[in-house]
Amino acid sequence: MAPIYILSDTHVPGARSLPCIRHRYLHPSISFETYDYLVFTSKNAVIAIDSFTSAWKKIPALAIGKATARAIEERDGTLTMVASSFYGEDFAKEISQKFSASKKFLYLRAKTVSTDVAKLLQNHGFIVDEAIVYETECVECDSLQAPEKGAYILFSSPSTVDCFFRCFSWDASYKAVAIGKKTAAALPSHIKPLLFEQKTLAEIVEFIRNQS
Repeated sequence: MAPIYILSDTHVPGARSLPCIRHRYLHPSISFETYDYLVFTSKNAVIAIDSFTSAWKKIPALAIGKATARAIEERDGTLTMVASSFYGEDFAKEISQKFSASKKFLYLRAKTVSTDVAKLLQNHGFIVDEAIVYETECVECDSLQAPEKGAYILFSSPSTVDCFFRCFSWDASYKAVAIGKKTAAALPSHIKPLLFEQKTLAEIVEFIRNQS
């Protein structure tokens, strides 16, 4: 069957890793005792914060997506809510409906985000601080080898789109796969991806393999 490429160093059975992006973890000073809830929109934020402190584990955590929730649970965090939608706008709305605006929230995030969840929550009258705990960088192109013809290319974020096309041209034989509408929208207009929402990388790879 055609190979499936993941554009990070994440290991997924049945897929090949083509690490076009890498994450650099940052170590900001955070007083966790001042917050009632933590907000995560990426498993990388969980990995980043856990790389330098365990204090976050005591604070109830709100997660978007199954992969983020799993990262919290695997590190013994206090998972309190998993969003019913994959999108930041819906996540913020759901939080505003389930939690009190009198509580204080900390959004642990990447340097660049596709949706400003903090601002959305603030628009609902919530007290939200932000801490940048990691940033995404493109890997040098000369360290990468172009995917085989006929391959499935799995784009998991707008950053993976940007970093892939810095290094490679699109071959007509490739099949694009995108997680989320914002990732799909970041692709060149002539590329029509297979779109997935609310699925992990492993679930998508398994689906493709079963369909091929």
